[in-house]
Amino acid sequence: MDKLAAIRAFVSVAEEGGFSAAAQELGLSKSAASRQIAALEEALGAQLLKRSTRSVRLTDSGYAYLERCRALLADLDEADRAVAALQNEPKGLLKINAPMSFGVSHAAPAVAAFMARYPELQVALILNDRFVDPYDEGFDVTLRIGTLEDSSLAARKLAQIEMGLYASPAYIEKHGRPRGPDDLKSHAALHYGKPSAQSEWALRGARSSVSIRYRLCSNNGDALRVAVLAGLGIALIPAFLVRDELHKGRLVALLDGFEPKPIDLYAIYPPTRFLAAKVRLFIDFLVERFAGSRP
Repeated sequence: MDKLAAIRAFVSVAEEGGFSAAAQELGLSKSAASRQIAALEEALGAQLLKRSTRSVRLTDSGYAYLERCRALLADLDEADRAVAALQNEPKGLLKINAPMSFGVSHAAPAVAAFMARYPELQVALILNDRFVDPYDEGFDVTLRIGTLEDSSLAARKLAQIEMGLYASPAYIEKHGRPRGPDDLKSHAALHYGKPSAQSEWALRGARSSVSIRYRLCSNNGDALRVAVLAGLGIALIPAFLVRDELHKGRLVALLDGFEPKPIDLYAIYPPTRFLAAKVRLFIDFLVERFAGSRP
């Protein structure tokens, strides 16, 4: 027995005052509606309706059960409406993770603009530079820069991030300007990543990746920006971190024609056929915001 269907049949018969009208309302045959209610009565061990050839009346148990069933169906219908609304209008908490430097410069302004568009939305924006497992930490959307590893998560490419090689005028005056990729081997490198015995930079126009000797490595772009401004070496970092410094002449771009390859920015999220409106609309918003640009 489909108990929910039987309850709906019982409520309809009680409200319509008979099986014929209720069956028509439910899209059932009269006999099918009758069988559903008979099965419900048997399961309850109580008679809900008094049937005669002319009328159908509620028993005392039927009256008591009807009120509870009406409340139950009203709550269920309200739950259905709430879920449907969430699929069309972003509400509730949207939990977002992003790298620290990109999060401050790009994700935070995007989130602010998105929240202004949808005032009923609540957002938790968590910024860090460690690897985050969205499943374990409950993030709805995670912004990730670089090559994606194999994952059960869904991903959507948002943009490409322009990269560059930069040094301070003081460093160049002291150590000279590299003329080609191979010259980087004799310079101090400021490297984004984890400590490793072998580090390489991939440059456009170079025959292969260039092995570098890092003086500093860090998993945070702002830390490398501070170091390159201090004249500690040559940094390979995103262009958005140093645009002001380039404009003011505090840094210079190196190796014209051999610039680093751009890296991809992705939004990753749990794969599902029924993506919540807050997630779907936020990702669409980011695609629109970054379309045709390189952050």
